[in-house]
Amino acid sequence: MNKNSSSGGIEQLCPNCGLCCDSTLFADVELRAGDDAKRLVKLGLTLEKKGRGKLAFAQPCACFDGKLCKIYDDRPKRCRTFECGLLKKVSANELNAGVALKKISEAKILVKKVRELLCSLGEKNERLALTKRYANAMSAPIDLSASESDSEMRGELMLAVNELMRTLQCDFLK
Repeated sequence: MNKNSSSGGIEQLCPNCGLCCDSTLFADVELRAGDDAKRLVKLGLTLEKKGRGKLAFAQPCACFDGKLCKIYDDRPKRCRTFECGLLKKVSANELNAGVALKKISEAKILVKKVRELLCSLGEKNERLALTKRYANAMSAPIDLSASESDSEMRGELMLAVNELMRTLQCDFLK
């Protein structure tokens, strides 16, 4: 990978995106060998044991300020090595940064719609990963004697999440 094009892609795309840090792409991030767990806790991450005894921190990341990582120079290995599909394509000169920024904007519009629907259905905890909020909303009992709006909103949420997942798979997770 050309370091200069990757750096330029990071500087252009990442501050306008953040989907890898805000719980849109991932519900949590597992630490890797060599990550200093004690240091990461001091820097603000809350680590929890995950299956197989691995440590992970939940998304949205506590060190993400909405645009940038507050611990960028000390971030875990998994964060250092992750490159979304758009960044890879811009770095390889397969995609123009302007087109990538447009795709980011479109994805963020979808995320906003999903978040708004989740809030309308009572899932307002922004500290939970988007996938967990969605699971909570969809598993809540439906009051069939109530108005149709709750079930209609769930249907709208399902469609919005489906569209978002297709976009993420196509543009960000390849």
